[in-house]
Amino acid sequence: MDIVGGSLSGFSSAISLKQQNPSIQVVVHEKYKTIGYNHEGRRCGEAHTIEREWAKWKPMGKSIFNEIYKSETIIGKKHHFTYRKPGMSSCMLNRQEFICQLARSAKKLGAVIQTNDKIKTICDLDGDYVIDASGCPSSVKRELDIPMGITGVTFQQTLEDSNAFVSDTVKIVFCGDFGYFWIFPRDPLKQEINLGIGVMGKFEGNLRELLESFKEEQKITGHVNYVTGGLIPLGLQRPFMHENVLFVGDAGVGAFPLTGQGIYRALVSGDIAGTCIAKGHPEKYPYCIAQNFVKWDMVGKSFIFLNNVLKHVGPNAVFMSYNTFIGLRGGIH
Repeated sequence: MDIVGGSLSGFSSAISLKQQNPSIQVVVHEKYKTIGYNHEGRRCGEAHTIEREWAKWKPMGKSIFNEIYKSETIIGKKHHFTYRKPGMSSCMLNRQEFICQLARSAKKLGAVIQTNDKIKTICDLDGDYVIDASGCPSSVKRELDIPMGITGVTFQQTLEDSNAFVSDTVKIVFCGDFGYFWIFPRDPLKQEINLGIGVMGKFEGNLRELLESFKEEQKITGHVNYVTGGLIPLGLQRPFMHENVLFVGDAGVGAFPLTGQGIYRALVSGDIAGTCIAKGHPEKYPYCIAQNFVKWDMVGKSFIFLNNVLKHVGPNAVFMSYNTFIGLRGGIH
């Protein structure tokens, strides 16, 4: 059993496989020399929600920067608040440490982790099944000439000693023209924030300039010590399975189309893939993914389509659309 990619969905797949069928030989192929602490270890905002079936992936110790009690969503002139009870229902991850935490769990269960092991072609893999956890864009789908689904793009700066650091609060600011900004607290010892911009669908502007303008408008200060970003898959990236290859994480389920949340989707999709293979029914994986994600995926993509139309009417029409969605959902979780 081969897993391409040693990150969130790759290790959740490995853990699921070994927990449910210890006799399966699992090899995780990671292209970088180090797990977690590599070029892609921080390619996201790092906010994480831990609820219901996702509780098994609870970060521990150094994997947690801050517990989050409040979410503030700003749409035009309206502010929506979501409050959470103490007890780790939501947190800011030290994502690199969390990946290492998952890797240690997988290794303890007997999974083999091979670093500095870039897979040039899946023809070199001899496992009965392959789990593609290579991210976006998927290296396996590129090889198989399978096109990506809807994508967006992000750009993020980490600012140290920032005046915008609030340890227990995450903030999302929707824009009527293109997408949203976020301000997430990171390392409290450094008073860090992750300040980013996400664009849904095609965009030809300069994300760096837009983020700098937002920073100036909000009077946000701090020293930039890290920059990341790139493509983000918006929602389900069909097919979920091709012959003996199962696509998980960004390669399969992507991020929630409206807000870009992807961590729990990566973890859950890996868990489902591992369960289906361990129980001898890998062919059920596409159905299980659809059962778990299609409803909100359709809602999110419908709003992307609607807002692309409403952009021609004006920002107020887009804001009304966002406010309606947030009202129906009871806040962004």
